Amino acid sequence: MSIVKNAPRTSTTIVIRSDANARITHSRDPYYNLMRRLFQEEATAVRGQKFLIMVEERQKSGNPIKTSEWEKMLEELDIGRASFYAMRNKLLGAGLISNRNGEYRLSGQFSKDLLDMARWWWTAVLNENPENL
Repeated sequence: MSIVKNAPRTSTTIVIRSDANARITHSRDPYYNLMRRLFQEEATAVRGQKFLIMVEERQKSGNPIKTSEWEKMLEELDIGRASFYAMRNKLLGAGLISNRNGEYRLSGQFSKDLLDMARWWWTAVLNENPENL
């Protein structure tokens, strides 16, 4: 039997929308819209948003959330253990958060991966100058 918190962090599926009206930056709540692209269920998207905001606020205050605080997170998010770790693993897999030294922190890997994909498409497929991206 595998333990959920030790499950391998694999890739995460994200919904991409080409419609300019569906852009995250045009949203009233960008965090929520980003979470809806990661999570199928609205309740999970709301919990993912809440967890990300908690990670952000605690990181900014200099007191990052420790992985050992998982029981407190279950209470604050009103979620079961397996659901928490499934949500957390999606956020880790997407590169939105990292788990370094037993602490959850926001991660720039998500942005780097999107930039890498955009740069490749722009230059290799469209044969455009990377400076025009």
